[in-house]
Amino acid sequence: MKCYCEHDKDANCITLVPIFHNLTAEEKWEVAQITRQVIVEKGEEIYAMGDDVDSLFVIHSGRVKIYRLSDTGKEQLIRVLRAGDFLGELALFNHAPVNDFAEALEESSMCVIDGAALKDLMGKYPSIALKILEELSQRLAKTEQLLEDISLHSVERRLAGVLLDLSAEDNEIDLEISKRDLASQIGMTSETLSRKLSSFQELGFIEQIGQRRILIKDREGLEGVRESG
Repeated sequence: MKCYCEHDKDANCITLVPIFHNLTAEEKWEVAQITRQVIVEKGEEIYAMGDDVDSLFVIHSGRVKIYRLSDTGKEQLIRVLRAGDFLGELALFNHAPVNDFAEALEESSMCVIDGAALKDLMGKYPSIALKILEELSQRLAKTEQLLEDISLHSVERRLAGVLLDLSAEDNEIDLEISKRDLASQIGMTSETLSRKLSSFQELGFIEQIGQRRILIKDREGLEGVRESG
């Protein structure tokens, strides 16, 4: 990781991320004093399972994926983080080594905030801790929903739901991650995802354009699959 430690860059990074929005300019300056800015190259590992992480990483720009590996080496994508998101937060509350991997999907700029010093600031400014806990509760809810979907619902229903969610604003999806990562995230193999997408296309629900673009042709049809499972 390349490090850029000028405090003006650190302050700018802190200003743009949601967990510090409620702080005054003076309070943000305090956070900047315990922060350094780093650039992570595409494909570079930020941390690995078993590492002792003692910092909070806040993404200023770029994207980072969080994933785990099974005993057989199969990758399970947990989430994709973007500008304003953070990672390494469990180190603030638990001294155990991390149990997942973090890797940059593209060149990413991040604020790296010293964990011990940040815990002191959370005592001084509880709004920081509340914002972090709010985000953690949302992540937990999404994880519980995913576990429910995988255990109770068919692959067709899960895929229909994901396609509808990703196209909520219009009828076009430009995937930000590979189809392999998408399959991993929703608990199916790449082969199953490819087969089900082809089946949905044959049914007239969608049209696949290239590797990452999907047009929704029949939302009602997908809604029916999501409702019926």
